[in-house]
Amino acid sequence: MTLKIFLLASILTFSSACLMASPLLDSVGIENQDGKKVILHKLEPKDNYYSIGRRYNIKPNVIIQYNTNASLRVGQIIKVPTEQSFVSATPQTTVTPSTTSTSNTASVTEYKVSAGETLYAISRRFNIKVEDIISQNNLKSNNLTPGQILKISSAAATVAPPTPPPVIVQQTTTVTPAKRDSATVAQADSTLTVDRRLPANRYGLTERNEKGVATYMDDAGMGLDPNKKLVLHRTAPIGTVLKITNPMTNRTTFAKVVGSFTENASTKDVVIVLTKSAADALGALDKRFQVNISYGAPTTNE
Repeated sequence: MTLKIFLLASILTFSSACLMASPLLDSVGIENQDGKKVILHKLEPKDNYYSIGRRYNIKPNVIIQYNTNASLRVGQIIKVPTEQSFVSATPQTTVTPSTTSTSNTASVTEYKVSAGETLYAISRRFNIKVEDIISQNNLKSNNLTPGQILKISSAAATVAPPTPPPVIVQQTTTVTPAKRDSATVAQADSTLTVDRRLPANRYGLTERNEKGVATYMDDAGMGLDPNKKLVLHRTAPIGTVLKITNPMTNRTTFAKVVGSFTENASTKDVVIVLTKSAADALGALDKRFQVNISYGAPTTNE
């Protein structure tokens, strides 16, 4: 009897040691938070805070508080704090379809660009500004190449699953160009309106595309800081980031909507009014010039 008890105790002790020696299983990756390991867990259909706590041996209340009691959705990535030390030799993991891994720097994510992705789409995915991505990676232009690695540094950045772009049914208006000064501009703005979306965008946004005439202000006469990339737009909500392309120079820039404008002699037939900084980024040679615009607008139920 004594021998059986001894063997049973030895087996239990060995099993406990193995469990203690095994590292926590990572769902999709890890982060370094003040020297502690934080697990990135991708939610599965039957996951909840209590099942996640049992999986990683962390109290559910700790996970709830760390994620500010966020509602759980399948495919969402939440963070599980641990008391384990972050080890730089920990193997990196990937998130498909684009590779996302964490470096030794806290809250720094390396993101692999997929074919057809834009800075605007990536900024929406990580909930940060386009300007921040450009600054963090010392980008010289807004053009991206498939396979390019971007470093995303943001404590609030949350990886969201990619969504297919909506199929846009476009209605275009043909305009007859007329000569004005040295530039060819359109007599009236030519807007391209989105009427339907297939499939519906899960984030409540519809991609809108417009083209027409832009003008810019030489000074702050309209209340805009000429040294910042800002625009006035007829309908886009304040705070919207527009992607603006000059088809004559093939230059593209991003600018934020800070208000609307009323038509007068200088803004007649234009779709947007830019600051001098935004116009210079587009390589504008004339006061009025053609632009192509795209941005995400809130979806309205018809």
